[in-house]
Amino acid sequence: MLDSLRRMARLLAAADIGSNTAHLLVAMASKKRFRRLVNDSEWLSLGEVVSRHGHIPAEVAAELLTTLAEFVATTRRLGVEKTYVFATEAMRRADNHEAILGTIERELGLAVDLISPDREAELGLKGVLCDIGREKPLLMAETGGGSLQIIAWDGESMGVDHSLPLGTGVLLVESGVSQPASPGEVAKLESFIGEALAGLPRLDNFPLVASGGVARGIWRALHPDGERTLQIQELEHLQWSASRLTIPQIAARYGVKARRAETLLPATILYRMLLQHLGQASMQVSVYGVREGAVVEMMERSP
Repeated sequence: MLDSLRRMARLLAAADIGSNTAHLLVAMASKKRFRRLVNDSEWLSLGEVVSRHGHIPAEVAAELLTTLAEFVATTRRLGVEKTYVFATEAMRRADNHEAILGTIERELGLAVDLISPDREAELGLKGVLCDIGREKPLLMAETGGGSLQIIAWDGESMGVDHSLPLGTGVLLVESGVSQPASPGEVAKLESFIGEALAGLPRLDNFPLVASGGVARGIWRALHPDGERTLQIQELEHLQWSASRLTIPQIAARYGVKARRAETLLPATILYRMLLQHLGQASMQVSVYGVREGAVVEMMERSP
């Protein structure tokens, strides 16, 4: 089966050193088809780590190197034609990112592209449009561990994008929220998010589409049936519920991994407040994002 697909498409990979996870996507792609073959990740919490320390400690850097070595082994085993490796907000903010990226290139032969917030939003939108479709306007919101990327699509072209320091790792550090969360901790978290969202244009006519692992974590917790539209009332209920539970209780009740359970409360508050700021009652969740966008771009640039 793989051989027959190879004759019609290209085997491409994108590896994302994100602010929550390092993630590898291997896809069989053509200009008409897109099939994931590998979609693996390792939770590293770089956004939270950098928010606490300002740099990536040696033990975390070693874990990242081990993860990337496993990614390289996978792409070589599968015979991947081309791999694009990039890093986002947490690596951008780390004081020692040049040393770490140099070590990765020296030891693994990987040249990591430290992409800008604009570039991150562009790739995310490419992935979302491949999933949702290009015909209708939308407002894409992608949250990781370090930042919130927002970009508008009017059905023909991209609008101005916004990058806000509202990743879940940042929110955990800035608010000091614990589980169960006290009313004061929740209020502090809401205040931090509200101040960051205050300067964001309303863009009421653009329906919200959420992308990335944080949004998909909420989606899986609320909609194990796969329905992709989340109502604001569901987020309000999840916030109420998650604020009263311990991390193990959240993981068990909502069927998410423990590390994702740690981020569920701040993530839910963020998306609930974003919907309120935009004056919208619901959002759609995309199963594609920056990595899929990177593969789409590689296909677009093919001769």
